[in-house]
Amino acid sequence: MKALVYHGPGNRAYEEKPKPQVQDTTDAVVKITKTTICGTDLHIMKGDVPTVTDGRTLGHEGVGIIEEVGEGVSNFKKGDPVLISCITACGKCDNCKKQMYSHCENGGWILGNTIDGTQAEYVRIPYADTSLYHIPEGADKEALVMLSDILPTGFEVGVLNGKVKPGDVVAIVGAGPIGLAALLTAQFYSPAEIIMVDLDDNRLEASKEFGATKTVNSSDGNAIDKIMELTNNKGVDVSIEAVGIPTTFDICQNIIKAGGHIANVGVHGQSVDLKLEELWVHNITMTTGLVDTYTIPMLMKTLDSGQLEPEQLITHHFELDNIMEAYDTFGNAAEEKALKIILENK
Repeated sequence: MKALVYHGPGNRAYEEKPKPQVQDTTDAVVKITKTTICGTDLHIMKGDVPTVTDGRTLGHEGVGIIEEVGEGVSNFKKGDPVLISCITACGKCDNCKKQMYSHCENGGWILGNTIDGTQAEYVRIPYADTSLYHIPEGADKEALVMLSDILPTGFEVGVLNGKVKPGDVVAIVGAGPIGLAALLTAQFYSPAEIIMVDLDDNRLEASKEFGATKTVNSSDGNAIDKIMELTNNKGVDVSIEAVGIPTTFDICQNIIKAGGHIANVGVHGQSVDLKLEELWVHNITMTTGLVDTYTIPMLMKTLDSGQLEPEQLITHHFELDNIMEAYDTFGNAAEEKALKIILENK
Protein backbone atom coordinates (compact mmCIF):
# COMPACT_ATOMS: atom_id res chain seq x y z
CA MET A 1 0.00 0.00 0.00
CA LYS A 2 0.97 3.68 -0.19
CA ALA A 3 1.53 5.78 2.95
CA LEU A 4 2.89 9.18 4.02
CA VAL A 5 6.09 8.34 5.90
CA TYR A 6 8.14 10.53 8.26
CA HIS A 7 11.91 10.42 7.78
CA GLY A 8 13.05 12.94 10.37
CA PRO A 9 12.46 16.70 10.74
CA GLY A 10 11.58 18.27 7.41
CA ASN A 11 11.65 14.96 5.53
CA ARG A 12 8.60 13.04 4.38
CA ALA A 13 7.78 10.70 1.50
CA TYR A 14 4.70 9.07 -0.01
CA GLU A 15 5.94 5.55 -0.53
CA GLU A 16 5.16 1.85 -0.53
CA LYS A 17 4.80 0.03 2.80
CA PRO A 18 3.42 -3.40 3.69
CA LYS A 19 -0.33 -3.49 4.19
CA PRO A 20 -1.04 -3.79 7.95
CA GLN A 21 -2.32 -7.08 9.32
CA VAL A 22 -4.22 -8.07 12.43
CA GLN A 23 -1.57 -8.63 15.12
CA ASP A 24 -3.73 -9.02 18.24
CA THR A 25 -7.21 -10.44 18.73
CA THR A 26 -8.60 -6.96 19.52
CA ASP A 27 -7.25 -5.37 16.30
CA ALA A 28 -9.12 -4.21 13.23
CA VAL A 29 -7.65 -3.30 9.87
CA VAL A 30 -9.48 -0.37 8.29
CA LYS A 31 -9.39 0.73 4.67
CA ILE A 32 -9.12 4.51 4.82
CA THR A 33 -11.70 6.35 2.72
CA LYS A 34 -11.07 9.91 3.98
CA THR A 35 -8.37 11.35 6.20
CA THR A 36 -6.77 14.74 6.87
CA ILE A 37 -3.65 16.54 8.05
CA CYS A 38 -3.43 17.96 11.57
CA GLY A 39 -1.44 20.83 13.00
CA THR A 40 0.20 18.21 15.19
CA ASP A 41 1.56 16.57 12.03
CA LEU A 42 3.27 19.88 11.22
CA HIS A 43 4.74 19.93 14.75
CA ILE A 44 6.04 16.40 14.08
CA MET A 45 7.60 17.55 10.83
CA LYS A 46 9.39 20.31 12.74
CA GLY A 47 10.81 17.76 15.18
CA ASP A 48 8.66 18.87 18.14
CA VAL A 49 7.46 15.31 18.93
CA PRO A 50 10.53 13.13 19.60
CA THR A 51 8.46 9.94 20.10
CA VAL A 52 7.85 9.89 16.34
CA THR A 53 10.73 8.02 14.73
CA ASP A 54 12.05 7.59 11.21
CA GLY A 55 9.80 5.34 9.12
CA ARG A 56 6.54 6.15 10.87
CA THR A 57 3.33 6.53 8.86
CA LEU A 58 1.74 9.78 10.04
CA GLY A 59 -1.91 10.64 10.66
CA HIS A 60 -4.41 10.03 13.44
CA GLU A 61 -7.76 11.07 11.92
CA GLY A 62 -10.11 9.57 9.42
CA VAL A 63 -13.05 7.43 8.43
CA GLY A 64 -13.00 4.12 6.63
CA ILE A 65 -14.41 0.65 6.14
CA ILE A 66 -13.52 -2.39 8.21
CA GLU A 67 -11.33 -4.71 6.15
CA GLU A 68 -10.57 -7.35 8.77
CA VAL A 69 -11.11 -7.90 12.50
CA GLY A 70 -9.42 -10.03 15.12
CA GLU A 71 -11.37 -12.82 16.77
CA GLY A 72 -11.71 -10.76 19.96
CA VAL A 73 -13.56 -7.89 18.26
CA SER A 74 -17.29 -8.07 18.94
CA ASN A 75 -18.71 -4.63 18.04
CA PHE A 76 -17.52 -4.47 14.42
CA LYS A 77 -17.39 -6.70 11.36
CA LYS A 78 -15.95 -6.59 7.86
CA GLY A 79 -17.66 -3.93 5.76
CA ASP A 80 -18.73 -1.64 8.62
CA PRO A 81 -18.13 2.08 7.99
CA VAL A 82 -16.31 3.56 11.00
CA LEU A 83 -14.98 6.77 12.49
CA ILE A 84 -11.44 6.44 13.85
CA SER A 85 -10.67 8.14 17.15
CA CYS A 86 -7.26 9.80 17.33
CA ILE A 87 -6.94 8.18 20.78
CA THR A 88 -6.62 4.42 21.22
CA ALA A 89 -8.30 3.10 24.38
CA CYS A 90 -8.13 -0.39 25.86
CA GLY A 91 -11.17 0.45 28.00
CA LYS A 92 -9.91 -1.62 30.93
CA CYS A 93 -6.95 0.11 32.59
CA ASP A 94 -7.28 2.51 35.55
CA ASN A 95 -7.00 5.59 33.36
CA CYS A 96 -9.59 4.35 30.87
CA LYS A 97 -11.99 3.72 33.76
CA LYS A 98 -11.63 7.45 34.57
CA GLN A 99 -12.37 8.33 30.90
CA MET A 100 -8.76 9.54 30.67
CA TYR A 101 -8.24 7.61 27.46
CA SER A 102 -5.32 9.80 26.35
CA HIS A 103 -3.33 8.15 29.14
CA CYS A 104 -4.52 4.61 28.46
CA GLU A 105 -1.77 2.36 29.81
CA ASN A 106 -1.92 0.31 26.61
CA GLY A 107 -2.82 2.99 24.08
CA GLY A 108 -3.41 6.74 24.19
CA TRP A 109 -2.17 8.86 21.30
CA ILE A 110 -0.26 6.19 19.45
CA LEU A 111 -1.63 6.46 15.88
CA GLY A 112 0.88 8.33 13.75
CA ASN A 113 3.07 8.64 16.83
CA THR A 114 4.39 5.34 18.15
CA ILE A 115 2.53 3.10 15.66
CA ASP A 116 1.65 3.68 12.00
CA GLY A 117 -1.24 6.06 11.41
CA THR A 118 -4.06 6.94 9.05
CA GLN A 119 -2.39 8.85 6.19
CA ALA A 120 -2.29 5.61 4.24
CA GLU A 121 -4.53 3.31 2.27
CA TYR A 122 -4.95 1.01 5.28
CA VAL A 123 -4.39 1.29 9.03
CA ARG A 124 -4.33 -1.15 11.93
CA ILE A 125 -6.47 -0.04 14.90
CA PRO A 126 -5.68 -1.70 18.24
CA TYR A 127 -8.57 -2.16 20.70
CA ALA A 128 -11.07 -1.68 17.90
CA ASP A 129 -14.16 -2.12 20.07
CA THR A 130 -13.26 0.92 22.17
CA SER A 131 -11.36 3.00 19.60
CA LEU A 132 -13.78 3.03 16.65
CA TYR A 133 -17.32 4.36 16.23
CA HIS A 134 -20.06 3.17 13.91
CA ILE A 135 -21.02 5.73 11.25
CA PRO A 136 -24.80 6.20 10.97
CA GLU A 137 -26.33 5.67 7.55
CA GLY A 138 -26.44 8.88 5.56
CA ALA A 139 -23.96 10.73 7.78
CA ASP A 140 -21.63 13.31 6.21
CA LYS A 141 -18.35 11.42 6.32
CA GLU A 142 -16.22 14.49 5.61
CA ALA A 143 -17.81 16.27 8.57
CA LEU A 144 -17.15 13.19 10.70
CA VAL A 145 -13.41 13.38 9.95
CA MET A 146 -13.48 16.59 12.00
CA LEU A 147 -14.72 14.50 14.96
CA SER A 148 -11.63 12.25 14.98
CA ASP A 149 -9.56 14.92 16.71
CA ILE A 150 -10.06 18.66 16.27
CA LEU A 151 -13.67 18.97 17.46
CA PRO A 152 -13.21 16.90 20.63
CA THR A 153 -9.84 18.57 21.23
CA GLY A 154 -11.20 22.11 20.99
CA PHE A 155 -14.21 21.10 23.05
CA GLU A 156 -12.62 19.00 25.80
CA VAL A 157 -9.23 20.66 26.24
CA GLY A 158 -10.39 24.19 25.46
CA VAL A 159 -14.06 24.72 26.26
CA LEU A 160 -14.69 22.12 28.97
CA ASN A 161 -11.33 22.53 30.70
CA GLY A 162 -11.80 26.30 30.47
CA LYS A 163 -15.24 25.92 32.10
CA VAL A 164 -16.91 28.27 29.64
CA LYS A 165 -20.32 29.30 30.98
CA PRO A 166 -23.18 31.60 29.95
CA GLY A 167 -22.21 35.26 29.98
CA ASP A 168 -18.44 34.66 29.90
CA VAL A 169 -16.01 36.69 27.84
CA VAL A 170 -13.81 34.18 26.04
CA ALA A 171 -10.63 34.81 24.07
CA ILE A 172 -9.33 32.10 21.75
CA VAL A 173 -5.74 32.76 20.73
CA GLY A 174 -5.17 31.02 17.42
CA ALA A 175 -7.82 30.82 14.68
CA GLY A 176 -6.51 27.65 13.07
CA PRO A 177 -8.63 24.49 12.94
CA ILE A 178 -8.31 23.78 16.69
CA GLY A 179 -9.13 27.36 17.65
CA LEU A 180 -12.11 27.36 15.30
CA ALA A 181 -13.25 24.03 16.75
CA ALA A 182 -13.16 25.64 20.19
CA LEU A 183 -15.13 28.57 18.77
CA LEU A 184 -17.84 26.30 17.36
CA THR A 185 -18.24 24.30 20.55
CA ALA A 186 -17.93 27.23 23.00
CA GLN A 187 -21.23 28.45 21.60
CA PHE A 188 -22.96 25.47 23.23
CA TYR A 189 -22.62 27.46 26.50
CA SER A 190 -23.79 30.91 25.34
CA PRO A 191 -20.78 33.08 26.27
CA ALA A 192 -21.40 36.82 26.00
CA GLU A 193 -18.33 37.44 23.83
CA ILE A 194 -15.87 35.30 21.89
CA ILE A 195 -12.76 37.20 20.83
CA MET A 196 -10.64 35.44 18.20
CA VAL A 197 -6.94 36.35 17.99
CA ASP A 198 -4.68 35.49 15.06
CA LEU A 199 -2.06 36.83 12.63
CA ASP A 200 -4.13 35.91 9.58
CA ASP A 201 -6.97 38.19 8.47
CA ASN A 202 -8.47 35.40 6.35
CA ARG A 203 -8.85 33.15 9.38
CA LEU A 204 -10.23 36.02 11.44
CA GLU A 205 -12.86 36.67 8.75
CA ALA A 206 -13.75 32.97 8.77
CA SER A 207 -14.09 33.07 12.55
CA LYS A 208 -16.70 35.83 12.25
CA GLU A 209 -18.73 33.57 9.98
CA PHE A 210 -18.43 30.78 12.58
CA GLY A 211 -19.68 32.93 15.48
CA ALA A 212 -16.85 35.12 16.82
CA THR A 213 -18.17 38.43 18.16
CA LYS A 214 -14.84 40.29 17.91
CA THR A 215 -11.46 39.70 16.27
CA VAL A 216 -7.93 40.89 16.98
CA ASN A 217 -5.04 40.75 14.53
CA SER A 218 -1.93 40.13 16.64
CA SER A 219 0.66 40.71 13.91
CA ASP A 220 1.69 44.11 15.33
CA GLY A 221 2.54 42.70 18.76
CA ASN A 222 -0.19 44.71 20.50
CA ALA A 223 -2.80 41.98 20.99
CA ILE A 224 -2.78 42.27 24.78
CA ASP A 225 -3.51 46.00 24.70
CA LYS A 226 -6.23 45.52 22.09
CA ILE A 227 -7.97 42.81 24.10
CA MET A 228 -7.78 44.81 27.32
CA GLU A 229 -9.31 47.77 25.49
CA LEU A 230 -12.14 45.57 24.17
CA THR A 231 -12.87 44.39 27.72
CA ASN A 232 -12.65 47.83 29.41
CA ASN A 233 -9.35 46.72 30.98
CA LYS A 234 -11.07 43.89 32.84
CA GLY A 235 -9.63 41.02 30.84
CA VAL A 236 -11.39 37.81 29.89
CA ASP A 237 -13.01 35.03 31.91
CA VAL A 238 -11.49 32.27 29.77
CA SER A 239 -8.43 32.36 27.55
CA ILE A 240 -7.83 29.38 25.28
CA GLU A 241 -4.32 28.90 23.86
CA ALA A 242 -4.66 27.12 20.51
CA VAL A 243 -1.26 27.52 18.85
CA GLY A 244 1.55 26.17 21.04
CA ILE A 245 4.22 28.87 21.02
CA PRO A 246 5.51 31.17 23.81
CA THR A 247 4.00 34.34 22.28
CA THR A 248 0.45 33.04 22.23
CA PHE A 249 0.73 31.55 25.72
CA ASP A 250 1.97 34.93 26.96
CA ILE A 251 -1.08 36.64 25.50
CA CYS A 252 -3.35 34.20 27.33
CA GLN A 253 -1.76 34.78 30.74
CA ASN A 254 -1.71 38.55 30.34
CA ILE A 255 -5.39 38.97 29.48
CA ILE A 256 -6.96 36.72 32.12
CA LYS A 257 -9.02 38.36 34.84
CA ALA A 258 -9.11 37.36 38.50
CA GLY A 259 -10.83 34.02 38.94
CA GLY A 260 -10.36 33.19 35.27
CA HIS A 261 -9.38 30.01 33.47
CA ILE A 262 -6.43 29.55 31.10
CA ALA A 263 -6.94 26.44 28.97
CA ASN A 264 -3.85 25.43 27.03
CA VAL A 265 -4.63 23.34 23.95
CA GLY A 266 -1.59 24.04 21.76
CA VAL A 267 1.26 21.56 21.25
CA HIS A 268 4.34 23.22 22.74
CA GLY A 269 7.79 22.35 21.45
CA GLN A 270 9.66 24.70 23.80
CA SER A 271 9.28 26.13 27.29
CA VAL A 272 7.28 29.27 28.09
CA ASP A 273 7.61 31.89 30.83
CA LEU A 274 4.89 31.39 33.43
CA LYS A 275 4.23 34.66 35.27
CA LEU A 276 3.34 32.95 38.50
CA GLU A 277 4.52 35.96 40.49
CA GLU A 278 1.51 37.81 39.03
CA LEU A 279 -0.99 34.99 38.64
CA TRP A 280 -0.76 33.33 42.06
CA VAL A 281 -2.77 36.03 43.80
CA HIS A 282 -5.51 36.19 41.17
CA ASN A 283 -7.19 32.80 41.75
CA ILE A 284 -6.28 31.66 38.25
CA THR A 285 -6.90 28.09 37.11
CA MET A 286 -4.65 26.82 34.34
CA THR A 287 -5.18 23.50 32.58
CA THR A 288 -3.29 21.50 30.01
CA GLY A 289 -4.36 18.34 28.31
CA LEU A 290 -4.34 15.83 25.52
CA VAL A 291 -7.79 15.07 24.16
CA ASP A 292 -9.51 11.98 25.60
CA THR A 293 -12.23 11.85 22.89
CA TYR A 294 -14.89 10.84 25.41
CA THR A 295 -17.18 13.47 23.84
CA ILE A 296 -17.21 11.91 20.35
CA PRO A 297 -20.62 10.20 20.86
CA MET A 298 -22.18 13.46 22.05
CA LEU A 299 -20.62 15.43 19.19
CA MET A 300 -21.93 12.86 16.70
CA LYS A 301 -25.44 13.52 18.05
CA THR A 302 -25.05 17.29 17.71
CA LEU A 303 -23.81 16.77 14.17
CA ASP A 304 -26.79 14.57 13.36
CA SER A 305 -29.21 17.16 14.81
CA GLY A 306 -27.69 20.00 12.80
CA GLN A 307 -26.48 21.91 15.86
CA LEU A 308 -22.87 21.44 14.80
CA GLU A 309 -21.58 21.99 11.26
CA PRO A 310 -17.88 21.08 11.24
CA GLU A 311 -17.86 20.78 7.46
CA GLN A 312 -17.50 24.58 7.52
CA LEU A 313 -13.86 24.00 8.42
CA ILE A 314 -13.05 22.11 5.18
CA THR A 315 -11.44 24.34 2.56
CA HIS A 316 -9.44 21.97 0.33
CA HIS A 317 -9.79 18.50 -1.17
CA PHE A 318 -7.02 16.25 -2.49
CA GLU A 319 -6.72 12.63 -3.49
CA LEU A 320 -4.54 10.63 -1.11
CA ASP A 321 -1.99 10.17 -3.90
CA ASN A 322 -1.49 13.96 -3.84
CA ILE A 323 -0.74 14.12 -0.12
CA MET A 324 2.69 15.68 -0.63
CA GLU A 325 1.03 18.65 -2.35
CA ALA A 326 -1.62 18.70 0.39
CA TYR A 327 1.10 19.02 3.06
CA ASP A 328 2.59 21.97 1.18
CA THR A 329 -0.83 23.62 1.02
CA PHE A 330 -1.57 23.04 4.70
CA GLY A 331 1.91 24.18 5.69
CA ASN A 332 1.30 27.47 3.86
CA ALA A 333 -2.18 27.95 5.28
CA ALA A 334 -2.15 31.75 5.29
CA GLU A 335 -1.20 32.03 1.62
CA GLU A 336 -3.47 29.16 0.56
CA LYS A 337 -6.38 30.20 2.83
CA ALA A 338 -6.43 26.65 4.15
CA LEU A 339 -8.25 25.41 7.23
CA LYS A 340 -8.89 21.66 7.06
CA ILE A 341 -7.99 19.45 4.12
CA ILE A 342 -9.81 16.27 3.13
CA LEU A 343 -7.70 13.52 1.58
CA GLU A 344 -9.73 10.89 -0.26
CA ASN A 345 -8.46 7.38 -0.89
CA LYS A 346 -9.92 6.37 -4.24
